[in-house]
Amino acid sequence: MADHDFESGQSGASQTIPMQCSALRKNGYVMLKSRPCKIVEMSTSKTGKHGHAKVHLVGLDIFTGKKYEDICPSTHNMDVPNVTRVEYSVLGCDEDGYFELMDEQGETRSDLKFSPAITQADSISAIQETLKGADKDDNTVIVTVWKALEEEFIKEMKVKSNAP
Repeated sequence: MADHDFESGQSGASQTIPMQCSALRKNGYVMLKSRPCKIVEMSTSKTGKHGHAKVHLVGLDIFTGKKYEDICPSTHNMDVPNVTRVEYSVLGCDEDGYFELMDEQGETRSDLKFSPAITQADSISAIQETLKGADKDDNTVIVTVWKALEEEFIKEMKVKSNAP
């Protein structure tokens, strides 16, 4: 009988999937220089004397916003990251910038940190003011967390009305 390790907790889902370069589309995702990127520009050259059309890709890292470029033959495969999005209710934000979040099942976590480039807020105090204002108006602050390749980042923050 084979030994199985059921303690690892991995679902077996791949972090990336291969896709032919010519099948990629603008606003889709692709791995450029080992980083998950959103494709912002894409152009295809004509078939050259060596037989392959080339695809020029320009992408922005979905976590840092850094620009990456690559050129790939249209018939070759490129890795496409498996990007997931999860919404959390914000319970608070401490002085070090760590958010206290709760998912739909009531599970809490406090391991994600504030980043001004991602959450469209310029400081921790601005986030705390948003939370106070939402609480006063009986609203909920929601953040969307993006995950790809074992990285997680708070991508956006919005105030949701609790009015019926």
